[in-house]
Amino acid sequence: MSLALLFPGQGIQHPAMLPWIDGGSQAGNPLSLLERELGSDWRARLDDPAWATQNTVAQYLLTGLCLAAWQQLASRLPVPVAIAGYSVGELAAFCAAGVFEAGEAMRLARCRAIEMDLSVAGLDTGLLSVSGLRPHDISEICTQYGLAVAIRINDESVVLGGPCAALTAAEQAAVRSGAHCSRLQVRLASHTPWMASAAQAFARTIEPMLFKAPRVHLVANLTGGSVREVCQLKQALSGQIASTVQWDRCMETLAERRVRCVLEVGPGQSLSRMWNARYPDVPARSVDDFQSGDAVVAWVSRMLD
Repeated sequence: MSLALLFPGQGIQHPAMLPWIDGGSQAGNPLSLLERELGSDWRARLDDPAWATQNTVAQYLLTGLCLAAWQQLASRLPVPVAIAGYSVGELAAFCAAGVFEAGEAMRLARCRAIEMDLSVAGLDTGLLSVSGLRPHDISEICTQYGLAVAIRINDESVVLGGPCAALTAAEQAAVRSGAHCSRLQVRLASHTPWMASAAQAFARTIEPMLFKAPRVHLVANLTGGSVREVCQLKQALSGQIASTVQWDRCMETLAERRVRCVLEVGPGQSLSRMWNARYPDVPARSVDDFQSGDAVVAWVSRMLD
């Protein structure tokens, strides 16, 4: 039996996400930390986009929800053979792989968000999803408008980052060329050179921490390959803040483990949809598709039977 886990990034939080985690006794620690930091009314407040899209809210919330869901499921599922996180989802992925504890992951989520905000203080930056263009055309758009590739999903699907004015101009040009574009609900140019000072500050934050070797194959955004050594783990976790997320290579590395099914642990279905589009013979679902932890466990059991 072989199960892989994916932990999503920010931008897909919504009030109705993962309702089944609220009453779970094992979810107590991450959820109590969430309530202490964001208030017990955090679900209702997600109806306010101005609050929900704040970096310090979104990154902390995503990390806590992913870990709360995984705490409820971990003892009831086979040990995964491989784990990957997308953007800030790497914090939950590192935790699930045994590198550090949930409380540390959530503390780091807050530190990460603060440093990223500081890195572009006074600037108006963001992210733009672009699909349907050839790699050469994407490169030309980046050069012409002064943007960077933040996330690489496949040869014709990327997320670009940079100043919002440049993103608007690039979006218009890309649409004229036949591309499909959408702005992400993220207020800064994550995974681009605009985040260089944040990556350096975060590296200093984690440098003295005691990281443990992961218990499973842990796939890193920075390279798309597995990482195990402590120095590699720390470099990967800090370096991806200002470097392109190699998500296409991450999926390839997971597929090389010959997994039987993939479970996205967190709100939304973005990562499971990407996986199913690329590897339709290996089923993927998100825990947010289900109304209970029992239903999640039942689906995984059927896939691995």
